[in-house]
Order: sequence, then structure tokens, then C-alpha cells
Amino acid sequence: MRIRHRAVAVVAAVLFAAAGSLPATAGTGAAHQRERPSAGRLSAEIRYTEYGIPHILAKDYASLGFGEGYAQAADQVCTLADGFVTLRGERARHFGADAKPDGSLSSASTNLTSDLYFRGVREAHTVEKLLAERAPLGPSTQVRDLMRGWAAGYNTWLARHEITDPACRGPRWVKPVTSLDVAVRGYAVAVLAGEGRAVDALTTATPPTGGTADRSSEAAPDPRAAARAARELFAQDRADMGSNAVAFSGATTANGRGLLLGNPHYPWQGGRRFWQAQLTVPGELDVAGGSLLGLPITSIGFNSRVAWSHTVATGVPENVYRLDLDPSDPTVYLVDGRRERMTKRTVTVAVKDGPPVTRTQWWTRYGPVLTSLGPQIPLPWTATTAYALNDPNAANLRFADTSLGFAKARSTADVRRSLERHQGLPWVNTVAADSSGHSLFTQSQLLPRVTDGLAARCSTPLGAATYPAAGLAVLDGSRRACALGRDEDAVQAGTFGPSRMPTLEDAPYVENSNDSAWLTNADRPLTGYERIFGTVAMPSSPRTRGAVQDVSALAARGGLTVRDLQRQQFADRVPVADLAAADTARACAALPGGTATASDGTAVKVGEACRVLAAWDRTVGTGSRGALLFDRFWRKLSGSVPQDQLWKVPFSAADPLRTPRTLNTAVPAFATALADAVRELGRAGIGLDEPLGAHQFVVRNGKRVPVPGGTEALGVWNKVDSRWDAPAGGYTEVVTGSSHVQAVGWDGGRCPVARTLLTYSQSSNPNSAHYADQTRLFSRGEWVTFRFCERDIRSSPALRVVRVRG
Repeated sequence: MRIRHRAVAVVAAVLFAAAGSLPATAGTGAAHQRERPSAGRLSAEIRYTEYGIPHILAKDYASLGFGEGYAQAADQVCTLADGFVTLRGERARHFGADAKPDGSLSSASTNLTSDLYFRGVREAHTVEKLLAERAPLGPSTQVRDLMRGWAAGYNTWLARHEITDPACRGPRWVKPVTSLDVAVRGYAVAVLAGEGRAVDALTTATPPTGGTADRSSEAAPDPRAAARAARELFAQDRADMGSNAVAFSGATTANGRGLLLGNPHYPWQGGRRFWQAQLTVPGELDVAGGSLLGLPITSIGFNSRVAWSHTVATGVPENVYRLDLDPSDPTVYLVDGRRERMTKRTVTVAVKDGPPVTRTQWWTRYGPVLTSLGPQIPLPWTATTAYALNDPNAANLRFADTSLGFAKARSTADVRRSLERHQGLPWVNTVAADSSGHSLFTQSQLLPRVTDGLAARCSTPLGAATYPAAGLAVLDGSRRACALGRDEDAVQAGTFGPSRMPTLEDAPYVENSNDSAWLTNADRPLTGYERIFGTVAMPSSPRTRGAVQDVSALAARGGLTVRDLQRQQFADRVPVADLAAADTARACAALPGGTATASDGTAVKVGEACRVLAAWDRTVGTGSRGALLFDRFWRKLSGSVPQDQLWKVPFSAADPLRTPRTLNTAVPAFATALADAVRELGRAGIGLDEPLGAHQFVVRNGKRVPVPGGTEALGVWNKVDSRWDAPAGGYTEVVTGSSHVQAVGWDGGRCPVARTLLTYSQSSNPNSAHYADQTRLFSRGEWVTFRFCERDIRSSPALRVVRVRG
């Protein structure tokens, strides 16, 4: 890599910007003081091996962050810069108020509401206050150094390079960043499922005035509808950004050591992508894996002794309080009869081609006032009632320290110790294995301390419906007795301590595919946790059911190696097809005259579809013929028939892996769904037996790359999702799914046995050599043999060394 040096003054300026945002010392209360750079210049050695994977070597944590920020900018500068525009609250200024952000840092539907939220965070100095806390509530010195170094490295890359990515070549919004920007990015990730979900509702909440204040009798939210909507909302979260992970103990493996397969499902575009690297400070840290963009430490990964991954958990990381208002002032609420005035935060944001926009946000002792939670759960602010959101992760800047503890771990016990010390995981489970043969599952996520007893005493009528149905507590905010309290072992008030977390250690296997902890191991079901963590003895998703079937069979067979993990990733079995494809083909063939009636009443010939479904191999490989037809059929059928009518044999908690089963082909919707699917493919110009890869793909530099895998509805381990656009010819590009995949084990040597795959490749720059190289591997079901030890790195035929200094 050629490094073009600009004026020294430019580099000095951007390094000063990086060094000037964290508090000088934790716990001093000086949240706005500038921090002095550590002695000595920042420097790192970046060794690139195959597929552009950087192995970053540095003398200390600040220099390690420097190397990582530099290398991330080289691969992802436009995506990162776009995210920092979001975090500065400047999207409306540069891109217009009504345009939509990419959704990676919040659920804001417009740039305007995104800016109002993040400008509010900045002006309230929320993150600076968290940075000023002493560890473990605030970040450790090592994490502070990583953040400061990351900002300096990013800025140095900007100062020394011309941007070649057309996504941001030339715009003025690509700017140097500060270490505070890096910290705010971590904060945004932490609150994604809480305040980040409610950005629109909390930035537009307005107290009733004039005529609206008279509508005190306005109907309260319908509890049954809200319960259904909450259940669907949280299920969709896990479907949109779910994951699979399994750890096998030494009792199941060929050499008595652990194994881990991690398969997180994340967006393929935008700021929630993973980026792959190895981070090394000799004698201190040596870890490899995937980092979420803009975060300065490995998020999921492995070292010489431990491997871990995360899955999106079922715990609900927020709760709502109903406020009883003073009838004379809707911005005053009552707690035990005493008046408390809401805090008014007025935020102004600049808007492209228009005047600045000023809005007011309203905050309470519980959190911000909001007027809905998701589009289907209205929480109206009337003259007598309002609702406030409690998000404990709004006081959590501990994710990086938790991850750093994992990176240094020598055993699964060390992983648990990091979780217990830092308690910083906002919305994920952890699955881990180690070289001594231990396995671990724990749902150690930061949750509001809503016990079932508290919910019984303090739920409003709305909460009495939403809590049992979805784990969403809506509590009475007018009583101090409904405060959340504190567990003795909790780092943060109002949250559960580690002893309350569903955990399973040293089982032959532990697995999670975004359902509750209950079926982590089918032979050792977990129970006894509070409802807010998830359900017990309830039907699982098809993906969980298929995954537990697969991994329990592998564990029972024994003698497992990393190769077995690789085969599991690309088996591409369709669990729903094993349950329903044969019945579908038989019922299809029995339709009178080979004809079915579509939803608009027209007759459709389905004879060819029957033959295609009968011949289908029930997989979703790129060459599978019939997979696309079954996919479109199943989405229509399962979306229109309630689960209790879809199957003849109902779910039984005593037999959760084999029930429900036996497709009910007698329901009228069966033939309709079949006819609609056949006609839909025909109108899109797609043959019924065309290979899946011809229509499930991504485009890289003008060429289609076929993508294997299947959808959430089909229960496929190797999950991918595309958007259906019939006028455009069927599915558009894959938008989410398998991302940083890792299969890790140990053989007794100093180096882990690791096979990895970053499905969408390392760079989003179409001019990069690493824009599509791993995507083509993914298309073929191939892997990267990860070079972890020094001898392997230095022997890489693709080795390229870049030494960078600030």
C-alpha cells in the first residue's frame, strides 16, 4: 500500500481531534476536559494475509486502536463516515430531513428524527457522563486508549489518502472524528433495542394542549392488540438480526477439546456490518474475529484457548412506565401523590435547503416520554396519562470492556468472569467453548429488574397483557413501590445480577438460534427464570427446532471435529421441508384436474409444480431446483393460516423437537397458496424448477454472485434474506443473513484450528480487491483457513506489511 503524506499540520490536527474528547481521568466529574496523549507516538504494524485480513501488531492499547482505526478506514471509510454523520446529528443537514437512514444505529424513519435524538444525546452530555464513571461502571483505561487510538488511526488514514469509493468520494461530510464519536457509536449499539427502537416516538412526543387536552377520556391502548403487536415486534427483531451458535464440550469431540460454530445473521450493507481482523499486543492480548464497524475491540472471535459468539436474545431490554399526570399540567406527573415536573430538552438541528428545526423532548425519572413502541403499540399522551421508557442500556458503556475480557480469556470460566464484572451485553446471549473441553451458554444481558412478582403487583391493565405475552412490562409509575430495586451482585441499579441469568455449563452441546434459553440443550432444559428473559415450554421457531435437531444428533454421534462444523454451516437443510414437502407434493398431485384456485378466483395449472416439489432435494443450495417455489408457497401458506390450524399434530412441551407436525393440507388456504406461488413465479418470468442461485444473489461489479441459504420462515441454519420484487424479476439482492462465520477448535498446539468466512467480504468499496472475494467463497461453500500464529502469518503468500505512525 502506498501512503501519500500530506502536510504534517493536517496529520497533527486530526490527531489532536482524536485525543481531545475523553475525560482526563475517570470519576473526576470533569466530563469535558481534554485528555493528553500517552507518551510516545502511536504506531502499528498491519500484516495483510489472504482476502485482505489484517493482523495488527502494536506495543500498547492506544497503538492497537490506532492500527485498527487506520485499517477499518481503509476498507470501510464511506460506511464509517456515514455513521459518524448520524452520531453527530447532521444527517438532515447533509442529506435532507425526510430521507431515511440505513437503520444501523437506530430505528429512526427519517434523518430529522435521527438527528433530533443524537443531537439530544450530545447536548445532554450523556456519553461524557458515562465516560467519567470509574470502572467497572465506566470504561477501563485500556478501552479508553483503544477508543482514542482508533479515532487517531481513522483520522490519519483520512489525512493521507484520497478516497476512491464512489459512495463518499468528495463530500464535505467525511470528516475527522474524536474519541467521543467512537464512544457514542458504542452507546448507540447498546441502546439499539431500547431508546434506539423508539427514536421517532420520543423525538415527536408532544404534550396535549388546547383542544387535545380536553380528550382525557381518549381510549387507552387495547391490551390484547398491544400484546399481539409486542410479540410480533420482538420476534421480528430476532428474525431481522438473529444468529445461530453452538458449542460442543470435549465429551462429544474427537480429541476431548471444545468446538464452536458461530453464525450471526446481520445486515449485508450499512453500518452494522462486521469487519475481520487479528489484534495483538505482545504479552497482553492476541485475539481474532469480527468487530462491528466503528468499535475498537473484537465483538465475536477466538484466541489460542477460547472461542465465543453471540446470538440475539429473547430478553426484553426495556420496560415502560405509565405516568399519572397532574390534571392542570400534562408535563407534571405524580409519584406517591407528589408532583414531579418533566425535564424539557430543546434540540435544534440544521436542515439542508431549509431553516433549522427545533423540537422539544420530555424526560422523567424513568426515561423519555414516548407515544408508541413500534408502529402497532400506541401509547397516547393525554391530559391524564403519559408513558415513559426505561432503558437500562442508556447507562451502559461496558460492552467494549466485556468483549475485551472475552478476548483475554483463557477458559469459559474467564468468559463468565468478564460478564460478571462488567455486565455490559445489551441484547445478546453468549455461547463459548475452550481448549480444555468446556462449553458455556449464558443469557447474561443487561435487563431491567422486572421480576414476575413485581409485574404481578405493579402492571397496568396494558402490562397485564403485554408482560405474559411478550415480556414487555408496563408498570405503574405513580408508586415508588414499583421501582425496580437492585440485586446485590448487579453493577448497575435497576438491573438483574449475574446469579439470575439463565446459564448452562459443560453440557455436551449448548445451542441458541434466537429462541429462549429453554431449549439450549434438549436433554437439560433451562427453567426458573423471570418472564422478561423469555418463555419456557413454548413452541420454538423452525430454525431453533432444526438447529437443535442437527446439533443434538452430532453430539450423540460424537468424534466431532472442525470439519463437522463446516459441514453443518453449508448443509442447507430445510427443516420445514422435511416436515411438509412430501405432504405438499402429494396433496398437490391430488388436486382435481391439476388445477388450484388463486386468491383472486382464477384457476391455475399446478401439475408441473407438483412434480418439481416431489423431485426437490429439500435443500437451499445454489443449485437446488424447487427451493424457490417451496419458499414462495410456504411464505403464503404460513402467513395466512394460524399455527394451531397448520398442523394436525399440535405442539407438545414434552416432545418439542417433533411437534407440531403433519401438514394440514385440507385447509382451503393450501391450494390457494400453491396457485398464488405458481402464478407469482410465472409473472416474474421464473421457471418453477430454476436453480435457487439464479434468483438469490448479490451483484458485485456488475456480475451476479449466487448465494446459498434460506429464509427464517424455512428454518434454515444458513439464513439469508432478500426482498421480493416481482416486477423486477423476483428477488433483489440479499440484504441480510450469515455474516462473520467461524468454526473453531484446538488440537493441542499453540494455534487454534480456525476456519472463518466474512460472507459479504471485507470492503464495501467496489474498487477494492476485497469487495467480493469472500462472497465468492461463500457462494461455493468454501472457507478461509485463518492464520493465527506468527509463523503462519509470515508464511502467507499474500503477505503485505504496512507500518503506520501518527
